[in-house]
Amino acid sequence: MRRLPRRFRLALPVALILAAAACSTSGSPAPSGGTPAPSPTAGPLGIEHPTGATDLVLRFEEGGGFVAPGFLATEGPAFSLYGDGTTIFRDQTQVAPQPIGNVLPGVPYQIVRLTEEQIQALLQFAIGPGGLAVARAHYDLPVADAPTATFTLVAGGTHKTVSVNGLGFGAGQTGVDAAVLTELEGLRTRLTTFGSDVVGEHAWSPDRFRGILTADGFNPPKAWPWPAVSPSDFVKHDGPNDPSFPIRTMTPAEVAALGVPGIDGGVQGLTLQAADGKTYEFRLRPLLPDEPY
Repeated sequence: MRRLPRRFRLALPVALILAAAACSTSGSPAPSGGTPAPSPTAGPLGIEHPTGATDLVLRFEEGGGFVAPGFLATEGPAFSLYGDGTTIFRDQTQVAPQPIGNVLPGVPYQIVRLTEEQIQALLQFAIGPGGLAVARAHYDLPVADAPTATFTLVAGGTHKTVSVNGLGFGAGQTGVDAAVLTELEGLRTRLTTFGSDVVGEHAWSPDRFRGILTADGFNPPKAWPWPAVSPSDFVKHDGPNDPSFPIRTMTPAEVAALGVPGIDGGVQGLTLQAADGKTYEFRLRPLLPDEPY
């Protein structure tokens, strides 16, 4: 794997970066349901960060806005960096899979492993020129029905979340917040086109999926494929960050039983008919390593 380009290796003094990050607003608590305890931090080149394979270090996700509920159900983070360098991402330059009849496969994730030097370079950019050190927790721009961009940083002694409604739409990027919003837009671009800055990435095969089940599917139904799973096994969780749909954690074997190829990136548009004759809309998305369900 080659090193990240020079633009990821901007030479900000580490002490300055850490000081700025330490003064920033503390982020949101971990998702409900529990995640593994963070591993001991390490940063031989300067910026401390968790080191475990499921320890989130940097994430970008974007969702919401004027979209159908089905799309909300299957939205997932666009970029996730973990403590051991594992990076799982969807690149905006990836071509979406073709529909299979009424079934819409999601864009698959890619995976690559960064070195510690590359992790440090990316964190330096995100905290410094990317704006995370000085950004406040939330910006609400005057853009109706726009998606919200959310950055999560767990490094340099801080757990910080920054969200921006309408980032990149141009509105509101004047006045006192103009500079930091421009920096955050630049960070968003870097993370959503990450595949152009690394080599050695390949398709990621998830080991767990989130199955989402709602009543009354509209497309021609497929027979219920799981003898040992019933619709009642899909349940809502009560945490503030949990999905508002009945869900169940699915195995790759259960996903394969659907008989639809090429859906490692998730799927929409499947209608399943249970043994009692009722039909259900079934949606799927991959679960990332730090997500409990």
